[in-house]
Amino acid sequence: MKIPRATYRLQFNGQFTFTDAEAVVPYLHKLGVSHCYASPYLKARSGSPHGYDIVDHNALNPEIGDEETFSSWISALRHHGMGQILDIVPNHMGVGGNDNVWWLDVLEHGPASEYAGYFDIDWRPIKEELRGKVLLPLLGDHYGKVLEKGELALAFDLERGEFSLYFYHHRFPIDPNTYPDILGYQVERLADHFSEEEVSFLEYQSLITAFQHLPSRHDTNAEKRVERLRDCAIYKRRLAESCRKYPAIGAFVLDTVAAFNGVAEQPESFDRLHHLLERQAYRLAYWRVAADEINYRRFFDINDLAGLRMENQAVFETTHRFILELVKKGEVDGLRIDHPDGLYDPLRYYQHLNQKITEIKGEDEDKENNFPHKTSKPNYYLVIEKILASYEYLPENWPVCGTSGYEFSSFNNGLFIYPSSQKEFEQLYSRFIGHSWDFDQLLYERKKIIIRVQLSSELTVLANRLNSIAQKDRHTRDFTLNGLREALTEVVACFPVYRTYVARNQVSEEDKRFVQWAVAQAKKRSPAADISILDFIQAILLLETSLRSELSEEIISFVMRFQQYTGPVMAKALEDTALYIYNYLVSLNDVGSDPRNFGVSLSSFHRANQERAQRWPYGMVTSSTHDSKRSEDVRARLNVLSEIPGEWRKRLSRWTRINRSKVRRLNGFRAPSRNDEYLFYQTVLGTWPLLGMSEEGLVDFQGRIEAYMLKAIKEAKVHTSWINPDVEYETAVVHFVRNVLGNLEKNPFLLDFIPFQKRVAGFGLLNGLSQLLLKLTVPGVPDIYQGNELWEFQLVDPDNRHPVDFVLRQRMLQHLMLLTHSKQPLKSHTYELLRTKEDSLVKLYLTWKTLSFRAKFPLLFEKGDYTSLSVQGTKAEHLCAFARRHQDKIVLSITPRWFALLGSNGDGLPLGESLWKGTWVEIPEVNGHKKFTNVLTDEIVTIVQDKGKNYIPANKLFESFSVALLFSLRSF
Repeated sequence: MKIPRATYRLQFNGQFTFTDAEAVVPYLHKLGVSHCYASPYLKARSGSPHGYDIVDHNALNPEIGDEETFSSWISALRHHGMGQILDIVPNHMGVGGNDNVWWLDVLEHGPASEYAGYFDIDWRPIKEELRGKVLLPLLGDHYGKVLEKGELALAFDLERGEFSLYFYHHRFPIDPNTYPDILGYQVERLADHFSEEEVSFLEYQSLITAFQHLPSRHDTNAEKRVERLRDCAIYKRRLAESCRKYPAIGAFVLDTVAAFNGVAEQPESFDRLHHLLERQAYRLAYWRVAADEINYRRFFDINDLAGLRMENQAVFETTHRFILELVKKGEVDGLRIDHPDGLYDPLRYYQHLNQKITEIKGEDEDKENNFPHKTSKPNYYLVIEKILASYEYLPENWPVCGTSGYEFSSFNNGLFIYPSSQKEFEQLYSRFIGHSWDFDQLLYERKKIIIRVQLSSELTVLANRLNSIAQKDRHTRDFTLNGLREALTEVVACFPVYRTYVARNQVSEEDKRFVQWAVAQAKKRSPAADISILDFIQAILLLETSLRSELSEEIISFVMRFQQYTGPVMAKALEDTALYIYNYLVSLNDVGSDPRNFGVSLSSFHRANQERAQRWPYGMVTSSTHDSKRSEDVRARLNVLSEIPGEWRKRLSRWTRINRSKVRRLNGFRAPSRNDEYLFYQTVLGTWPLLGMSEEGLVDFQGRIEAYMLKAIKEAKVHTSWINPDVEYETAVVHFVRNVLGNLEKNPFLLDFIPFQKRVAGFGLLNGLSQLLLKLTVPGVPDIYQGNELWEFQLVDPDNRHPVDFVLRQRMLQHLMLLTHSKQPLKSHTYELLRTKEDSLVKLYLTWKTLSFRAKFPLLFEKGDYTSLSVQGTKAEHLCAFARRHQDKIVLSITPRWFALLGSNGDGLPLGESLWKGTWVEIPEVNGHKKFTNVLTDEIVTIVQDKGKNYIPANKLFESFSVALLFSLRSF
């Protein structure tokens, strides 16, 4: 198994192709990266900016490149001794449109389609009208209105001999069984062109009969399915041939299609088309219907991303064929699994994937397996996208290398928040917005809203399944459907994690604890008089029920579906709602973080790193991703506010007074609200550019903030939303943004804001350097999100997907290489880089030097143990220090924090003896060797011994750079 040394995330799309990726390989190699970490590049929806809406798992995305350009990129990687990690998407596919062959086949043939079992479709929902159909909530208005406006158009493909319905770019195939409805309409008109004995007319009539006698789409008998699919293809070819051979037939069919399409403002003219659509394997509906009645599993609430049944062997084999071929050829060294929590049985999926890779790669792959528990660990580099609560652990029996790094990002960010100011910060936030939030209550309420408004149909399915189970036992049959639904709602709303992983005959102690906690909380909140219904649900979820054995399959199925449901509810309620409402320090509001955790202690940080070294040494550690709400540098800057709450409060008060006239009143309420205004100030503070602002630049910046604020207030779902937009409120927010950021000159807000912003930004950059060194030296595989080797002040998607200027970065790296090879001492350069830190060279320098050091001593980081170092003295709480040791090598990573409280020298930098005097870092046993070299500055640091212990004075660590990376001069 190849363990990446360091990865670099590349976002592929039509604007960044395989050819573009090949061009940056030499740069990434020089930077010290070992693997490109590629976003999905299989064939996706046309114009996809991200690649997660795959429509063909067995083809490259033609917008990104072809086999030739892909192979050329792979060759470039190999030439530089590099590889790639590929992000794969097993949970769902892009549907709708006209490009997913499997989905289109399902719409045409219904349950008889060979792909019907590929998608998670409930073919027998409670609503009778949807039996044997797929609900397609794609229409912009009620079905009848859309139909009678002529927006649904029947069409005939003369070349293929098939009928389809179109709604703009969406295509809906017509069931061949119903072709006679079209072909036989007023067929007597066609007889006028031919005598009844003519071969052409007889052929046409025989086709009508043939289509009528096709096996029904409801007949799923294997032989009948094969017959239907085979004969459909034959009859379509015959129809196409007849239309080509006999123009009169082709013209007649096209005229009939026109007749079916009706005439606007003549409602009765659409009756024929309506009756035809009623006979299809799908039911078109207004998009608002989705929440209540959609009968296929989606990725969260996105209608055009349909869930796949990866537990189906055929689905796994078909969707992984191309990926496994890349693995077999050695063109992919590892896989990142997107959204595995959506899968029916994640553990079984990981095991199956490992088994397949082992089969194609050979048994020798296990020779380098160095995990503590080898029986459960993978033979191939696999990491998973998994969001863990602070009290949750990744199951050690999962054959994966770890997660994609959200939990480290949260810990790393929290280390730079000053916890002693939590109470003051809560008070200033509450006073500013005029009330206080209880985050637990907020999250609970948002979950219930998501369940009711966006994910109601999935709950309906669960409630009906649970009711079916309850009705088959005399002890539970008195539980009503409504009661079960309400009880399930309470349990899901109280669920403390994204999901559990109960499987057949397998309930872990952690899963048991989470279910019991959720049920206990639900009992406290439930208004029901009889809460024994919650005990019944707990027994079912933990497979403790004493129901008859014949119900075991039904119970298992319910539990597995329940587990697929809690994750989307949590994600939508937490990530996409509550984190846009609870704005008291938005650097805490990110994927994998918990805003209730105001800061991380040094002991907690070290403990997390030690556990990772022991359990998941090859998991990714990251600081920014494509899913981040704010980039690492925005969060690092905003964290400074936790150190200066008093000054922050004064500034807020001043800015509110200055901007009072820009606020509008709507029905007696402020627009923007105080909470949204609070978010606005943090957003502007966190993203304001480093190197000055021109009037032209201000216009661009204003546009970014405007777009972000609109997205944020819609996600919050308080004053407006995507589903029910309040145009007046949105207009008022845009008005506020434009007027507050209207110009640079004679702007009292900016006059007061910019000096404060510069001060905060300076400390934020120092935070950023410390966070960077931590990421690059803790246990795990460090990942760099594209472009973030320089300062990047980005907001949530799509703001964080702008093109990266790699030419600039290559030029800057070349400059650093020349600079460090000059005759001047390296420490003079590092001091100057730190002094001019706003130009980004210093971040690139730290990235390059540390990754280069990792490349020189890979085993020190891949297998090295982790030891926290004790810091003593007046500034002890300001330092995070640890050692990595492997065999005879040791490296020390020492980073300061809380720079606003720390102080500085005459140049405003956290350097020098006057600042650090009286603080020491205790060094572990060094076997008589007394000197280290600072990898970043080339300075020699001598160990001081006192009372049998070894120390390094902090003032010797930070003479010319703000962080230190020390390596022993000789082997121990």
